[in-house]
Amino acid sequence: MEDSLFAPGHRACAGCGMPTAIKLVLDAAGPNTIVASPTGCLEVTSTPFPESSWRVPWIHSLFENAAAVASGVEVALKRFKRTDTNVLVIGGDGSTFDIGFGAISGMFDRGHRITYVCYDNEAYMNTGVQRSASTPFCAKTTTTPTGKMSLGNPRPKKDMAAIAVAHGVPYVATASIAYPVDLRRKVKMSLSADGPAYIQVNAPCITGWSFGEGDAIEQSRLAVETCLLPLIEYVDGVLVGVKKVRRKRPVEDYLKTQGRYKHLFKAEGGAEVLAKIQAMADANAAKFGLLD
Repeated sequence: MEDSLFAPGHRACAGCGMPTAIKLVLDAAGPNTIVASPTGCLEVTSTPFPESSWRVPWIHSLFENAAAVASGVEVALKRFKRTDTNVLVIGGDGSTFDIGFGAISGMFDRGHRITYVCYDNEAYMNTGVQRSASTPFCAKTTTTPTGKMSLGNPRPKKDMAAIAVAHGVPYVATASIAYPVDLRRKVKMSLSADGPAYIQVNAPCITGWSFGEGDAIEQSRLAVETCLLPLIEYVDGVLVGVKKVRRKRPVEDYLKTQGRYKHLFKAEGGAEVLAKIQAMADANAAKFGLLD
């Protein structure tokens, strides 16, 4: 633990997947790294003044502008010929998919050599589990409650990886804390890209998703095994890597373990929604060739 670049003693919830994701990312990036992070779970749990879990230079930005701050850091490093220093943005899905989307688009468009890592817990967990554009279809949040008029979030999850590919980002990948070797490899690949990179890491939230203590890794693994989370990577817009699923699990195996989906197993219309979610998983399997 003494060698970890993300030190223990942070205030993240017991069972949170996010600290594992951050530790793996920093392990791969190494000590010669500068990180910019927007407001979110990571910021409030890792840097309560006057303490910090960061053993690399770390900058806290506003919710919306971490990519712009990192862009300035990258330009300054070039000016001083420090081209061997890694620049990362590490932010949650709220700042990535929603509030900071414009600054991220600008960073991609300008071609800054920055790796943007989104730890994706699929809602605004720090402020009360409100829906974000990353929230999955029919998941319950405090702003998409369930009841007679609603079965949860009515919108599909935004495909940020596809948006990054559409920007011409040289390296784009999705990853999971359940597959640490794959995650670390993708971070190292991103740092060798000739330009920006985007990595989206599935990071289960024990409070927002409502699952058992110690089950974060299993939650992330089930997302992959049901094909709801394809682990893929693109280089220069070409799909070059797909993690195969040896035994495809039904989506119910994943959804029934989480409180945010429990309404689907007892409410009228829940069976139809489950069938739609299964169809989404089947479509992922066909689109990316996930099955052996």
